[in-house]
Amino acid sequence: MRAGPGRWAVLAALVVLAAVMLFPFLVVAVNAVKSPAEYGAEGPLSLPGELYLQGIADFWRRVDFGGKLWNSLVISGSVAVLAVVLSVLNAYALGIGRVRGRLWILVLFLVGNTLPQEALAYPLYYLSKEVGLYDSKLSVIIVFTAIQAAFGTYLLSAVLGQFPREILEAAAIDGAGRFRALWRIVVPISRPTINVLLIFFFIWTWNEFFLPLIFLISNDNQTVPVALGVLQGEKYMDATMSSASALLGIVPAVAFFLIFQRTLTRGVTVGAVK
Repeated sequence: MRAGPGRWAVLAALVVLAAVMLFPFLVVAVNAVKSPAEYGAEGPLSLPGELYLQGIADFWRRVDFGGKLWNSLVISGSVAVLAVVLSVLNAYALGIGRVRGRLWILVLFLVGNTLPQEALAYPLYYLSKEVGLYDSKLSVIIVFTAIQAAFGTYLLSAVLGQFPREILEAAAIDGAGRFRALWRIVVPISRPTINVLLIFFFIWTWNEFFLPLIFLISNDNQTVPVALGVLQGEKYMDATMSSASALLGIVPAVAFFLIFQRTLTRGVTVGAVK
């Protein structure tokens, strides 16, 4: 079958959109492997004559990027797992358990998720000081677990509110308790949605800058976005090293997204086809 004009227009629009979205990333990647002299002589849009990796190596050593990468991985991974577990437990009680005041509790979660981080910074700063968690990765993990779980609870409550009651009633007849029904029935059936939340929580936490900048002041505890912001604000870096820092900052999140792209696609499209 021949493609009509409408299909070609849609295809062209998608190609243009993809090019616009990829162009900044390609410029950063090209300039990250270009020498400062070549950048100054030919500008940011020229292709490098040879691969210059010294900028990436210098930046890696200057900020101890391996340590920052590990901090971001620990914080983002912990928040993603803990927030998903907390969201599932909350949503199971609200969506299936139908506790009293369910609507107002969901509104409270929604309000908590929509509060700007600037409004949370002041009370959380002094609270972390009082309990001795300031300048520790645990403080950031606790804060973002609560923030992400608020969104996860709101979303999963709507999903589990439509969960077939017949399945749970059959499980109860077979002697399954509430927690067994949760982990053996509800969680496996809801796994696509849970996987999507896990991926989003990881990427959202990885990209956070404002609250980690406030809570993680020591160099050993800083995450990748904080290290990039602090270094570019305090110390001089040439254009190629700045591009190297931007490239190293976004590559892990992009790699994580690409690795779990199929899982994300299945989770988003679940329910579209019976």
